[in-house]
Amino acid sequence: MNKIFIVFGILLLSSCVTSKKYNQLSTNFQESEKTVQSLKEQNQSLKVQNDQAQIRIEKLTMEYDDLLTKYKDLESQLKSLQVGSSEEIARLIVKLQETQTDLQKREEILKTAQSELELRSQRMKELEIAIQQKDDAVKQLRQKVIDALVGFNNKGLTIQEKNGKVYVSLDEQLLFKTGQWEVDPKGQQALSNLAEVLGVNPDINVLVEGHTDNVPMRGSGMVKDNWDLSVMRATAVTRILLKNKAIEPKRITSAGRGEFFPIDEADTSEARQKNRRTEIILTPRLDEIFRILESN
Repeated sequence: MNKIFIVFGILLLSSCVTSKKYNQLSTNFQESEKTVQSLKEQNQSLKVQNDQAQIRIEKLTMEYDDLLTKYKDLESQLKSLQVGSSEEIARLIVKLQETQTDLQKREEILKTAQSELELRSQRMKELEIAIQQKDDAVKQLRQKVIDALVGFNNKGLTIQEKNGKVYVSLDEQLLFKTGQWEVDPKGQQALSNLAEVLGVNPDINVLVEGHTDNVPMRGSGMVKDNWDLSVMRATAVTRILLKNKAIEPKRITSAGRGEFFPIDEADTSEARQKNRRTEIILTPRLDEIFRILESN
């Protein structure tokens, strides 16, 4: 079985990044969405191979048993011969030796097949446990986030579990005034509550994405357009999260996506309101799964 190598690198920053760097970073980050599915497919492949190996072992065992019976029959025939039958004795001895050699080879093949099956089964078991632990971690994380932000339900907050991650989406109205990037007090409280969850769960990586609508923004100074606005908002959210000193800055990636990833493409005020949002994407680390993959 070919070894699976998964390229899964995430450059963790606590400040905004250039568009070029972010595109690469975002691509790497999105690879994690495929990781669990890939592992589950690999696990299913291991199960199929195990079934095939089991059938092969059963066949080898039958062949080995047949040879062993043949060998015992030859031994019995040799013992029953009369003393004077030298040619027949010689023929049986040769046949007995050939059968014994074949028997030893079959025994080695059988032992090798059994050993491979045991190793594959162990690897499959480790992967199943790691995948289940990862799935459980995502479910537990989602519930912790829901509990921490319970006071903000129906106030511009949605929490989803998707692709092995937890997506916390905060509407503009919860965090910012129109065209601004300073977080409102109510938004600061929501982020502070979320930061408490992240502070006590150090194995969670965080991606903060700023999104705008498609109405052109023509500003001056630091913020000239929607790109700048989305970056500034993502950075502002990140800085509030990092007020919790239990969160390591290297766990967080912060960047803007401008108007180019809308959740509603309709040309209506309602759609534009949905698209003006900040998404905080939480991903449990997969270190244990990668360790298992690299060790095989």
